[in-house]
Amino acid sequence: MTEYQTISLEQSGPIARITLNRPEAANGMNNTMTRELADAAARCDSDATRVVVLTGAGRFFSAGGDLKDFAGAADRGRHIKGVADDLHRAISTFARMNAVLITAVNGTAAGAGFSLAVTGDLVLAAESASFTMAYTKVGLSPDGSASYFLPRLIGITKTKELMLTNRTLSAQEASQWGLVTEVVPGAELTARADQLATQMAATASGSNGAVKALMLTTFSSGLEEQMELEGRTIAQRAESAQGREGVDAFMAKRKPDFA
Repeated sequence: MTEYQTISLEQSGPIARITLNRPEAANGMNNTMTRELADAAARCDSDATRVVVLTGAGRFFSAGGDLKDFAGAADRGRHIKGVADDLHRAISTFARMNAVLITAVNGTAAGAGFSLAVTGDLVLAAESASFTMAYTKVGLSPDGSASYFLPRLIGITKTKELMLTNRTLSAQEASQWGLVTEVVPGAELTARADQLATQMAATASGSNGAVKALMLTTFSSGLEEQMELEGRTIAQRAESAQGREGVDAFMAKRKPDFA
């Protein structure tokens, strides 16, 4: 286990588990937490890690930015910008790494906690989880990639509704909106996340990274540009060790070994 003040990072074979660990502060994000989260993400961005499970300790996934921390800063704007920059660095790394990010939303995800929760490649939510933007309630604006991912996940109209009205979605509503992959009973969340992580750890990490990369460009590329990227990417995968193993295993009617 890597020692941090506000999060924990545990590595078990190809699976890393990151826990937001300020339960006494609803896992609020201060400058220490986002800096440590960015560092943990960088540590996970290696061939040794195929899956990252991200969850929260206690009743909250994360209540978002730590307003008490923000209020005490001498230069509030500069302080918050630094917190956001580190959070964005973590999210960028999670989005571009080959490892699959599973977010296990154990409770309330508000503000930047909501933003972070839905960046998961696979999003699991406890039945008791809830999701709310909450930024405009305190005169702030969204961060944590919310203005990028939410419109792509649910469209502009529903994104504006969430951001302007601060509507709270239950886990089931979030699933119906397309923000959550799967809703599970709270007592089963950890076990389900571990089960899914084990399943994904046996898959081809390079192929998973290729899927993630293609999804990041799909709304910015034209049809021909995206198809050319698909062609180049699948050709690269076909030449890779994992690609060769996958095809050879299929032809031999055996299970592939992507380790």
